[in-house]
Amino acid sequence: MPKKYGVKEKDLVVSHVVNLVLTGKLRSGDRIDRNEIANDLGLSRVPIQEAVVQLEHDGILSTQYHRGAYVERFDESVVREHHEIYGLLCGLASSRAAVDGQPRILDQLGVLMAAMRSSKDSRAFQETAWQFRNVINEEYAGPRLQAAIRAAQTFIPRGFWLAYLNNHDEMLPFFESELAAIQRRDPEGARAACAERSEVMGRIMLSELVRRGVLRPAGAPVAF
Repeated sequence: MPKKYGVKEKDLVVSHVVNLVLTGKLRSGDRIDRNEIANDLGLSRVPIQEAVVQLEHDGILSTQYHRGAYVERFDESVVREHHEIYGLLCGLASSRAAVDGQPRILDQLGVLMAAMRSSKDSRAFQETAWQFRNVINEEYAGPRLQAAIRAAQTFIPRGFWLAYLNNHDEMLPFFESELAAIQRRDPEGARAACAERSEVMGRIMLSELVRRGVLRPAGAPVAF
């Protein structure tokens, strides 16, 4: 696989392992093959070990001494939990924006909101939505909170949301609610908008994982 310049090798490995989980090529309890990953990505073992450390910290893998790294439990509740945590963490930063009410930030968010409303294309909408999120997080989330937000995004793959065709219609109302709460200095309203958006994102992601056959439909019997 050709290297992507500007992207850390460790991050390439993280994305690769997460993609294997999200496509069902790796499942709960599977041992990851570091040699296979090194061959697939054309990398040394160093970034692979760095990625394993991060993935264990993020709750994706667990390591066993002298036995290797294994995929942690991955099911509906895990996907929901990642999205729930993401919503809570983003809500914390957003609530700080509402308390602060800094005109410079409000102006930036207003410009981005206008662009989001006019962006019918999924990719253009999502890119602008990330800018909206980044304006808030960079201003109101410290290094620890930003690291926690990145960890919670592990099962919220960027590529999926860039390609999701209903992005504009389904996500825009939550961003509008969040901005309205920030503008009226309502921290609880800002938290609620982030939590509600993340809950819907989780439901959409679960539907896609069921469609792919990675997860069973809710209530489906376990095969023995």
